[in-house]
Amino acid sequence: MKIKYIVLLLFIAIMLPSCKKQESKQKQQVKESKFQYKAEQFADLNILRYQIPEFDKLTLKQKKYVYYLSQAGMAGRDIIYDQNYRFNLKIRRALEHIFTNFKGDKNSENWKNFEVYLKRIWFSNGIHHHYSNSKFQPKFSKEYLQTLLKATNTKLEGEAFEVIFNDKDAKKVNLDATTGLLKGSAVNFYSPNVTSEEVDKFYASKMDKNDATPIEYGLNSKMVKNADGTLKEEVWKVGGMYGAAIEKVVFWLKKAEEVAENQQQADALNLLIKFYETGDLKVWDQYNIAWATSTKGDIDYINGFIEVYNDPKAFRGSFESIVEIKDFDMSKKMAVVSENAQWFEDNSPIMEAHKKKNVVGVSYKTVNVASEAGDASPSTPIGVNLPNNNWIRQQHGSKSVSLGNLIEAYNQAGGTDKLKEFAYNEDEVNTEIKYGQLADKLHTALHEVIGHASGKINPGVGQPKETMKNYASTLEEARADLVGLYFLPDQKLVDLNLSPNAKELGKAAYDGYIRNGLLTQLVRLKLGDDIEEAHMRNRQLVAAWAYEKGKKDNVIEKVIKNGKTYFVIHDYAKLRVLFGQLLREIQRIKSEGDFEAGKNLVETYGVKVDQKLLKEVLKRNSKFKSAPYGGFINPILVPQKNAKGEITDILVTQPKSFTEEMLYYAKNYSSLPDQN
Repeated sequence: MKIKYIVLLLFIAIMLPSCKKQESKQKQQVKESKFQYKAEQFADLNILRYQIPEFDKLTLKQKKYVYYLSQAGMAGRDIIYDQNYRFNLKIRRALEHIFTNFKGDKNSENWKNFEVYLKRIWFSNGIHHHYSNSKFQPKFSKEYLQTLLKATNTKLEGEAFEVIFNDKDAKKVNLDATTGLLKGSAVNFYSPNVTSEEVDKFYASKMDKNDATPIEYGLNSKMVKNADGTLKEEVWKVGGMYGAAIEKVVFWLKKAEEVAENQQQADALNLLIKFYETGDLKVWDQYNIAWATSTKGDIDYINGFIEVYNDPKAFRGSFESIVEIKDFDMSKKMAVVSENAQWFEDNSPIMEAHKKKNVVGVSYKTVNVASEAGDASPSTPIGVNLPNNNWIRQQHGSKSVSLGNLIEAYNQAGGTDKLKEFAYNEDEVNTEIKYGQLADKLHTALHEVIGHASGKINPGVGQPKETMKNYASTLEEARADLVGLYFLPDQKLVDLNLSPNAKELGKAAYDGYIRNGLLTQLVRLKLGDDIEEAHMRNRQLVAAWAYEKGKKDNVIEKVIKNGKTYFVIHDYAKLRVLFGQLLREIQRIKSEGDFEAGKNLVETYGVKVDQKLLKEVLKRNSKFKSAPYGGFINPILVPQKNAKGEITDILVTQPKSFTEEMLYYAKNYSSLPDQN
C-alpha cells in the first residue's frame, strides 16, 4: 500500500504540468491523498465515494463504451425496486415528491426522521433492509406523513400507505420453510396467491434432471396465478413486463455495441440485446457463453437478471449492472491464480469423484468499477464470479473479478478500533494489521476463481436450486469460502509469489474469519433475531462447525476475559484440516443432492444465534460511531459535446451528496409505472 502511494506521488510530481491541465478540464478530479471517501452516515449505513483510477488514460471510444454501458445499467434501475416489493416505486416516488416540494419546517425531528427513512429506501432499493431483509419502521407517525402528503399535494393511500406502518410484509425474503417460503416473503417475484408447493410442481414438470445443458428456469419472469388456478410466467422483456425500462436498456446496449473494443464484445452484446428483446433463456445461455469467453479488452460489464439470492425459491434473478475497467497491475499479479486453477482442484480435500478433471477457462481480474446499478448499488459486492449456470462454467469457463477501487475505498474509510475491541490480544491485532488486507484480497480471489469454479455435480442429480432449494445459496457460499480458507496457508501461494508468508497470512485469515463468523458480524442483528442472509449464515456455519468439531482437541477456545467473549485459535494446522473436512462434506452434499444433510448443516450451525452473546456484542459495539453497513455514491459520467452534438469527452464528476445523486437518478431514469 505504501509503495503504491509513493509511486503515485512521484508520478504527480513528474507530470505536474499535464495534471494541471487535466484538473482544469476535470475539476472533480481530486488528488488521492485529499479525496473524501466518507460522504455521510445515517441509521446503520455508511455512505462512501470511490474514484475511477486512470479513466483519463482511456481512448474516447473506450470512454464512450463505459458511458453507454453505465447508461444501460441506470436505465434498468427502477426494476430492482419493483422486484424487491410491489409497492416500492409508489412509496419511493411519493416520498421523493414530498422531499422536493415541501416548504414547511425542515428543522423538526419529524422531518429529519422522514429524510432518514427516504435515504434508507434509496440505499436498500425499497422499504426492506438490504441485508437483514426486515422492513424498517419509520420514526415518524402516520399523522405526520399525512400532513406532508396534504402539504405537497401528493397521493399515497390504501395498502401502499398502510404498509409503511403496519406489520404486514415484514420480510422481503423469508428462508424459514416452516412459515412458508413465499407466504412469508414480500419480494415481488410471485403473486401473493402462489404457494411454494405450486412453484415446485410447475418446474418439476419442465425440468429434466438428465439434461446436461439446462436453462435457468424462471430467471427472467414473475410467476402469477390465472383465474382458473393455473400458473404462468410474466416474462421480463421488450414488450413484456418491465418493457418500458428494458427498451431503454436495449437502446444504450445498442450504442455500446457500436463502440465495443473488439468483435467478441460486440457479438456478446448482440446476444444480450436479443435476450432482452425475446426473453428466451436459451439465448441467455448463448450470451453467457459468448460473454464468458470474451476475455480481450480493457472494459467489461455485468448486466442482466443474475443473482437469485432475493428469491426464496432461488429461481428468479435480480436486475444488476456493473461496469468495469481493468486494473492492469493487479490483474497481472492475480492472473496466476486462474492459471493454476487445475492445481488447486487436484489438491483439494474433496472426494476424487467430485473433482473436475479439466477446469476450463477461469479468468480472474482486478477491476475498477466505473458505475453500478440495480442490485449492485448502493450496497455492492467486492468480488463477482459469473455466469451462474453450472454447465456453462464447466464447459466454457467463467469470469471472476475483484472490485479493486471499491475495496480500496473501504480500506481508506476504515479503522482499527473495532479490531482492537474484538481481537483477543495484541498479537492478533498486529497480525491482522500486517497481513489482513492481503489475506482478504487472496481469500476473495480464491473464493471467486477457485471456489465457485471447483467441484462437479453427479450425473442426473440436478441443479443445486432444485436439490438444495432454500439452502442452495448458503451452502454454495460456504463451499467457496472453505476453498479459500483451505488454501490460504498453503506454501503454493508463496511459491506463486502471491503470499509473503504462508503461516502468518494463514493466521490472519483464520483469526479474522472465526472472529467475524462468531462475533463481529452479529452487530448487524437485533436482539431476538436469527440469521436470515445467506452470506452471514454461511460464515457462522463454517465458524461454528469448526469450533464444535475442534472442541476435543481445543482447536478453538471460547475465552471470557474481563467479562468479554473471545474465540481464540490454538491450533491453526488442525483448523485447516477441519476446514478441509467440512469442504469435503459440503461438496458431497452438493454433488449428490443430499438435501437433508444440507438442511441439517445450515439449520444446526448457520441460523440460530446465542442471544446472550448477541447482547454482549451489541453492547461492545455501541461505543463505536461507525455504521455496520456501507455502500457507495456512484461518480456521474457526463458527456461533453461539440456544436454538432458529437461526444468529445466523458467527464467523471462526484455528486455533492447521496441525496443529490438519488434525486438525479429519480429524475433521469424513471420509466416504469408505479406498479407492474
